[in-house]
Amino acid sequence: MASPWDKLTLAFSDMSMFPFFDVAHYLVSVMALKRQPGSVAVAWKNPVSSWFTAMLHCFGGGILSCVLLAEPPLKFLANNTNILLASSIWYIIFFCPNDLVSQGYSFLPVQLLAAGMKEVTRTWKIVGGIKHANSYYKNGWMVMIAIGWARGNINSAGGSIITHFEQFVKGSWKPQGDEWLKMSYPAKVTLLGSIIFTLQHSEHLAIARHNLMFLYTLFLVVAKVIMMTSETATVPFASFEDTLNRIFFGWQQQFLPSEEKSKIESSFSDTGSSTSKAVAGTSDKVKKKRTKKTE
Repeated sequence: MASPWDKLTLAFSDMSMFPFFDVAHYLVSVMALKRQPGSVAVAWKNPVSSWFTAMLHCFGGGILSCVLLAEPPLKFLANNTNILLASSIWYIIFFCPNDLVSQGYSFLPVQLLAAGMKEVTRTWKIVGGIKHANSYYKNGWMVMIAIGWARGNINSAGGSIITHFEQFVKGSWKPQGDEWLKMSYPAKVTLLGSIIFTLQHSEHLAIARHNLMFLYTLFLVVAKVIMMTSETATVPFASFEDTLNRIFFGWQQQFLPSEEKSKIESSFSDTGSSTSKAVAGTSDKVKKKRTKKTE
């Protein structure tokens, strides 16, 4: 006899993402696109470009995983049902009369529900990516982690990297916002989940998959709701991350002489003061030029 907990987690792991959870994923992804500056104008002037960008946001993780596994990048177009569903979401968001969809989405309970359902799809995409990578490379840990991270990162490593490529083609790409240079919370938590599920898949983590899926999804949903309701961008495990950083990468500073530590600190302070002085000097020059023009 299975326990009630096992029945709950098994029923949860067997739950289908289509259509309700997929609709929530497409809704959140396309709404994030619409909030970008100039996206509405692009949709009215060039609907094809807007639609293609929306598909990159919705299926970016799958496209990136296909590229990494040397599969056709346009493989996602083979699923006609999901393409039509995502296209319908894009159309009603950008072209609905009186912008009713955006107005309805502006309510916080609707945003919480959609964001929570989208986090559920993250778990399914991670597990699916790991299984798919394992079919190509048996017990290839790094490949499984990379594909699970790429496919599970719905709008970060997957969608954002593909979108950065699209921005690079248009000439509007900025390296400061690249996911590889500065990982966001979704990228970090997806990488953590990909590592955990890879260990579980390779039988190095003594926990059933359905239990792990339930616990990991519960953590994702609770963390997302807390971050949205508190209106803070603080990562839930930031303190844990800082502790690991000090243990593995900051231990050498403990053995440095006090003179070298003071030199390092003074170098940082000197660079900060020099930059502030340079900024002040340039501002003074601009003021002098303006006074000369007025005279």
